Amino acid sequence: MTLTYLALGDSYTIGEGVEEGRRWPMQLARGLREAGIAIADPRIIATTGWTTDELSAAMDAAEPLGDWEFVSLLIGVNNQYRGRDVDDYLGEFTRLLQRAIALANARADRVLVLSIPDWGVTPFAFASGRDRRLIADQLDAYNAAAREVCAAHGVAFVDITGISRDGGDAPDMLAEDGLHPSAAMHARWTEAALPTAMVLLSNA
Repeated sequence: MTLTYLALGDSYTIGEGVEEGRRWPMQLARGLREAGIAIADPRIIATTGWTTDELSAAMDAAEPLGDWEFVSLLIGVNNQYRGRDVDDYLGEFTRLLQRAIALANARADRVLVLSIPDWGVTPFAFASGRDRRLIADQLDAYNAAAREVCAAHGVAFVDITGISRDGGDAPDMLAEDGLHPSAAMHARWTEAALPTAMVLLSNA
């Protein structure tokens, strides 16, 4: 049986500035197949600029979404960018996570959450004049909240924020806009997520 995969998110999931086949969810599906796990390429519900509530609304519009064997979620950077409070993010993220679990046939062990990368390291952030230390601190707070919610729901959480900060300002790690990650950075995220995804999908 070929497993089905639903990827939920924003620009990081749709891969703004990256070829379709090199988005991390597509790379993850390929990596899983190479590891012997039969999984289809993902259906991606993600758009550049989406916040948690906008992703939720898009999921409402796409209903019925049906059931999936595997669901990934990466969302929140645009909440931070727009200056929204972490408590608002916490509530909306929790509801999205619960929806993701429901879409995964109520199996929390088939849901994978990735942390929010740090856009504050990018040339775009530097040119914008935004306080990059504040961006980092706010994203750390967002990610800490998400990690706690995932732990409470028994959902796997993979931290890619540190990866985004490690050379994330290098030209080969960036798309042409100087903000979004390149396919090479997506590959690094995939490498981090793949072992956890393999464990989840090895569960009967």
